Amino acid sequence: MFEKRVVKRARDGSYELRLPDGERQLLQEVLPQLKQALQGDAAADPGFKRLFPKAYVQDPEHEAEYQALVGDELVATRVAHVDTVLATIRQDRLTEEEVFAWMGAVNDLRLVLGTRLDVSEETDLAVDPAHPDAAAYGLYAYLGWLLELLVEAVS
Repeated sequence: MFEKRVVKRARDGSYELRLPDGERQLLQEVLPQLKQALQGDAAADPGFKRLFPKAYVQDPEHEAEYQALVGDELVATRVAHVDTVLATIRQDRLTEEEVFAWMGAVNDLRLVLGTRLDVSEETDLAVDPAHPDAAAYGLYAYLGWLLELLVEAVS
């Protein structure tokens, strides 16, 4: 389905990134949408519930305290990951820190998309091309594959 060994650790400790231009362009188009949503009220958006899970489901007071304590930091970290990917999207070599930022941004986008598509362990991602969400399911599958390669590269 997809080419193997897209991300590979080099002898010098950097990571070689071999993504076709079309895949780079796709990420360059969708990641700013994630960033914009994160900079809005993402924590209140049901599509972002996997990125901002409630720590105190039964205790709204403690939950508000928790969100006040860590909410802005979580958003800032996620936005920084997106910014790193966008800044390095045309590079063929990444540092380990950049690879971890790629993992974070790709995973965040995948989680949001999976939540919006209501994907579960039982979901068949091979949907009919005529399905109205076929492109979104294809993107979700691609993001999962890319994340897997990023994780393998740093393992």
